Amino acid sequence: MSWPKVKLGEVCHFVRGPFGGALKKDCFIEDGYAVYEQQHAIYNQFEDIRYFIDEDKFNELKRFKLNAGDLIMSCSGTMGKIAIVPENIKVGVINQALLKLTPSDKVDIKFLKYWLESESFQFVLNGNTHGAAIKNVASVSVLKEIEIPLPPLEEQKRIAAILDKADSVRRKRQQAIDLADDFLRSVFLDMFGDPQTKGWEITTVEKVAERTKGSMRTGPFGSQLLHSEFVEKGIAVLGIDNAVENKFKWGKQRFITEEKYQQLKRYTVKPDDVIITIMGTCGRCAVVPEDIPTSINTKHICCITLDKDKCLPSFLHSYFLYHPVCQKYLATNTKGAIMAGLNMGIVKGIPVPLVPLSLQVKYDSIVRRLNELTEGSSEHKENGNSLFNSLSQKAFAGKL
Repeated sequence: MSWPKVKLGEVCHFVRGPFGGALKKDCFIEDGYAVYEQQHAIYNQFEDIRYFIDEDKFNELKRFKLNAGDLIMSCSGTMGKIAIVPENIKVGVINQALLKLTPSDKVDIKFLKYWLESESFQFVLNGNTHGAAIKNVASVSVLKEIEIPLPPLEEQKRIAAILDKADSVRRKRQQAIDLADDFLRSVFLDMFGDPQTKGWEITTVEKVAERTKGSMRTGPFGSQLLHSEFVEKGIAVLGIDNAVENKFKWGKQRFITEEKYQQLKRYTVKPDDVIITIMGTCGRCAVVPEDIPTSINTKHICCITLDKDKCLPSFLHSYFLYHPVCQKYLATNTKGAIMAGLNMGIVKGIPVPLVPLSLQVKYDSIVRRLNELTEGSSEHKENGNSLFNSLSQKAFAGKL
């Protein structure tokens, strides 16, 4: 069955977050009205709020207020992540990195959310982006013109209910992975939680990196690497999506030619490097696998080649993710008013304990064993995602 298609702008109202100087760091206060960021769309949670504004600033930005039943979409870096705004959230506004969509009564909100998450929309979205190494969602006027299939409202609700059930199965598989991560966090903090009581010297990430030029590096800036230079196959280019889940994962495929690679060779990513995102979704990290093909990284990732006589990749990766000292340091030093950002100096200065290598080796063996045990869950998750995407495609094509 085929359904009529309508323009997205006909079934929802769009508001992009405030640009320019409307939200600067000097606007922020200890408590007040919430400022919602990309993380709230990416992780579908509205409780963890880092920034607040006073009533005067809120009234100035009232058109950007979030209401229950709105949808928010991440618009820069990690793009196209969608969340439905629940009841009883803290009153607040969106920042520049979010887009607010308010559905009309013609469209069921869950149907709309699933369609916005579908491969067909995400493909169109990625084709309507701009930027060199970090993408930004195109203007609202472009997004409004994208067409959405619009079955009758009751059919929309039926489709949403089917996808809800499939999504529930998918989320249960994710919960098994989350439990393993919680276990690893507990082990790490038990072994390395309070370096002062153990008498370990505190140094910095820069001091545990390999003592060679370029052992810490961000990718090419500005015109060194343009989006127009990407090709269908060749040398891989790693971006935020490869680390955003805190483990290395192949995301959107980006390649450059061998000739271009020769110009950018100093940005080569090596096996066992630790990569950490420094723009967009900051502080996400991963260990580069040993079988990585020849690759470079974009400017939105800091790549660290470690001196393994001082620090193992699995230790630093977990330290970035779990240790409160590191988490506090990154939160305190995050740069940028609208969208958080780190820089090389901040990453180099991250305080890190010089833990005896024997303890790191012991922890590394636990990490490897746990990875072996959860590999099946990860595969099930990927299979679940594939099945869900297939079901979603059929649903929006009128074949359910």
